[in-house]
Amino acid sequence: MDYPNRTSSDESLNVLQITDTHLYATTDGTLLGLNTQQSLEQCLDLARKQHWPTDLILITGDLVHDVSEQGYKRLHKLLSSMKAPVLVLPGNHDDPAKINAIFTGDTCTAEKHRLVGNWQFILLNSNKPGSESGLLSDTELAHLKTCLEQYPEHHALIGLHHPPMEVGCEWLDPMRLENNELFINTLKDYPNVRSVICGHVHQEYEIKSHGFRIFSSPSTCIQFKPESKEFALDNKTPGFRWLKLYKDGKFDTGITRLDTMPAGLDLASHGY
Repeated sequence: MDYPNRTSSDESLNVLQITDTHLYATTDGTLLGLNTQQSLEQCLDLARKQHWPTDLILITGDLVHDVSEQGYKRLHKLLSSMKAPVLVLPGNHDDPAKINAIFTGDTCTAEKHRLVGNWQFILLNSNKPGSESGLLSDTELAHLKTCLEQYPEHHALIGLHHPPMEVGCEWLDPMRLENNELFINTLKDYPNVRSVICGHVHQEYEIKSHGFRIFSSPSTCIQFKPESKEFALDNKTPGFRWLKLYKDGKFDTGITRLDTMPAGLDLASHGY
């Protein structure tokens, strides 16, 4: 069954954030022992059971770990089968050119801006070639400003891969968004900004800045241990973020996780 976009007359919007799927060219690919295809499918099944229908699904980077064309095409097919609008953006483990070429022409796209009701969704590419950290180019920042200025009456939710803040992991924080201060200073000039969501850190985190809230979310595969000095995996299960957005700009959000850990994860791993 297809679910059309909501209109401004609806009371709220249901949005899901899926992030850091880390698929491979084949369905048997594993990351630190965990089959990423299977864990993603389990998360999507859980989303259908607990958070359906949904008005929009945002996929916030690190889609395909080996940047294979086969992996992107299979992910596109899987997300299209959800029968809901899906927007994707790249992470540091992605090839933006392949994403733009494959995720086009239907309900599952790499479109960078979408209006749904009286909300706008702005997607940014923080991929910095050859780097684990992120950077927003002048083009991306101009896109952000244009959207916010063009639709000042629309509440804004902004998605990118790299967090614009530290999350308290000594080994991970240097890999955040490099021009984070410029990004935050840009947002504070626009009162219609309500929230920023990101991936990359494989854990749940929240901070408030200049009247809007910034969230990171768990991965659909492996989780990083919070407040760790060196690389460490957490024993929390894969999951995703849900958001309920209201007409007045307020919103509720939370995390939904699998009940049990998928088989194979090597918690003693020291990196990848």
